[in-house]
Amino acid sequence: MDFDQIVTFLEVAKQGSFSRAGHKVFRSQPAVSAQIRQLEIEYGERLFDRVGKVIKLTPAGEVLSEYAQRLITLRNESLRAVADQRQTPRGVLAIGANEATCLYVLPDVFARFHDLYPRVQITIYRNFSHKILQKIDEGTIDLGIVTLPAAAPSLEILPVFKDKLMLMVAAAHPLASRASVSVEETLDHPLIFPKTGFTRQVLDKLYRPYRSRVQVSLELASVGMIKRFVAANLGASLISASYAAEEVRSGEAKLITLKGVDLWRELALVYRRDRSMPRSAQAFIELMRERQKTTAGRRAAPATSGK
Repeated sequence: MDFDQIVTFLEVAKQGSFSRAGHKVFRSQPAVSAQIRQLEIEYGERLFDRVGKVIKLTPAGEVLSEYAQRLITLRNESLRAVADQRQTPRGVLAIGANEATCLYVLPDVFARFHDLYPRVQITIYRNFSHKILQKIDEGTIDLGIVTLPAAAPSLEILPVFKDKLMLMVAAAHPLASRASVSVEETLDHPLIFPKTGFTRQVLDKLYRPYRSRVQVSLELASVGMIKRFVAANLGASLISASYAAEEVRSGEAKLITLKGVDLWRELALVYRRDRSMPRSAQAFIELMRERQKTTAGRRAAPATSGK
């Protein structure tokens, strides 16, 4: 058994297909099949069964999968530990964040980090906060940026970003001339909701008393899609103010305060306090601490017009 076989085994389990796994590990299907046969000979058990057109793990395969994940994690930790013997951070920084954070919060941070530590390769695990916390707990990723609240005894939590949630409307929307509106006033207009995530939870709670009157015209999967449909005047939506800064500057959209509610999105850098960190992760934590100090006490100042 070697790590190459283990990587292939895990990819077959993930993809449910020898051919798709082959594409991922850059091997032909016969080569993938040969690697799996070698593992099955070594362990003396079938590792996969074919269920229709899908390849599924056998009970023996399920057991091996748990150990294989741990082997890969240990291998990655050993590579990082060796790389960390050098003074300058290098190697891999594995970090988790959701799509909106990757698009609207992290680019400037990553650019600064790359300027300081060009030998570090950044890999991003993109998913929801609860999935990121799970990966941190498993040791698959070093750090995560998640939406607060997030609490666990083993976690170190460093708040790094705070942004006001505001109503985004197209420049031609009937409410666009208003600086603020009540929640009740928005019921007269179509609304666009995200399908999942923190903002969806906020919206569900906000409009729960008006469930019979709310007009949800669209449910969309990403912030980028929501912004484009709002700018096209297909509905209004609640959004972190800084995420809509480009559309406000261009005059495509306006941001309006909701009366009587004080809604914020707060992000935090999280990591396991009981686990040794690679130098690359330590350097990123220090960079975020410096950034947090420079913005402490300062809230985002959302523009309410395109001017």
